[in-house]
Amino acid sequence: MPRVPPAGSGVAPELREGEGAEPGAGSARATNAAEALGGEWAGEGSRRYLVVERRYGASHLHGHVSVGDLLPTAGGAWPGFGFLPGAAAQPEGPPLLFLDLETTGLAGGAGTYAFLVGCAWFADDAFVIRQFLLSAFTAEAVLLSAVERLASGFGALVTYNGKSFDVPLLENRLALHRMPGRLPDLPHVDLLHPARRLWSDLSGEGGGCRLMTLEEAHCGYVRVGDVPGFEIPARYFDFVRSADAEPLAAVLEHNRLDLLTLAAMTARVSAMLASAADGATPREQLGVGRLLEAAGRVTEATACFTLAAAGAVAPSPVRREALRRLAMGLRRERKYAGAAEAWQALLESPGCSTAYAREAAEALAIHHEHRRRDPARAREFAAASLRHGQSERTATALRYRLARLDRKLGSGAGGTLDL
Repeated sequence: MPRVPPAGSGVAPELREGEGAEPGAGSARATNAAEALGGEWAGEGSRRYLVVERRYGASHLHGHVSVGDLLPTAGGAWPGFGFLPGAAAQPEGPPLLFLDLETTGLAGGAGTYAFLVGCAWFADDAFVIRQFLLSAFTAEAVLLSAVERLASGFGALVTYNGKSFDVPLLENRLALHRMPGRLPDLPHVDLLHPARRLWSDLSGEGGGCRLMTLEEAHCGYVRVGDVPGFEIPARYFDFVRSADAEPLAAVLEHNRLDLLTLAAMTARVSAMLASAADGATPREQLGVGRLLEAAGRVTEATACFTLAAAGAVAPSPVRREALRRLAMGLRRERKYAGAAEAWQALLESPGCSTAYAREAAEALAIHHEHRRRDPARAREFAAASLRHGQSERTATALRYRLARLDRKLGSGAGGTLDL
């Protein structure tokens, strides 16, 4: 179990509501914010921040998924977690810290900062969420220090789009305060990228991979009355101006739901990586295969591609991509006959793109020339690959191949290429 500082621990001792603040409006504001959001104050004077902690027991349901269903193994993670890009290479699995920020904007730069840092972890058959709310800009350094101390008890970080946004933003804020940072150095799994492998279309646009979309599709949870993302910065600035914390309650709940979904999807992806055959769709099997392939698990990846190619509808892009990956995997495993069958199936697939057809034909030309010793078939495929268009360098190599095959067939160097 990770070493977790108690709620409210900061650079200075924790303060109860109203302590350390000037009497009058300041105390009233502090008391009202803590009561409205259900938190406790930490820090001193103008450098105070609010800590809000919630504990979700094993029976808590997030849609149709219970926290008990998500609990990792005793090592702190799930069996398949280590295959995710960025995961720590520890056999027992690192204790995981889930992180999600709410910020003053999405543009980045020195003017953007995180006013709410949501952290979560599994502990004692429960899911614990601790949120750090910045009540005044003067408290940013002590808030960041508290987050850093919390992170020191964990072995890996899990975010959603955190490599592009959350962690760089925190790193910039730490640098502005000349503070050393542990968070940027933790092994970091950004679940957005595996999610795109598993659930986006094959256009590379990542459609359908918003966290709330996955939440509805895989957890069965539909948010009602959730605050839209574009409203969140305005609600925070209204709180800073008016001291009315009530509108921030929905922002903190939004952040908690994001963390619950992040944990649920991390558990699901890890389970799929451990066993892709269990209830996965062909699209998911293809995505799992790509993730395992990137992790160097070639044999398991090939098995996933086989399942995806067999289960996908014939004209679908999923089947074509699965066949291509299968052919490449079998070739790496030196299973050349199986690879040739996959290349042939890809070449004959309805809707096969020019690039894939060219690649398949070239691979089949090599196979038939050097392994089947069938120069006539090799020549057919080499000519087909050249017809599909190539770079000048590859086209030159193919012309040499065709000329060599012509010589083997007894047509001589001056024979026609019959393209």
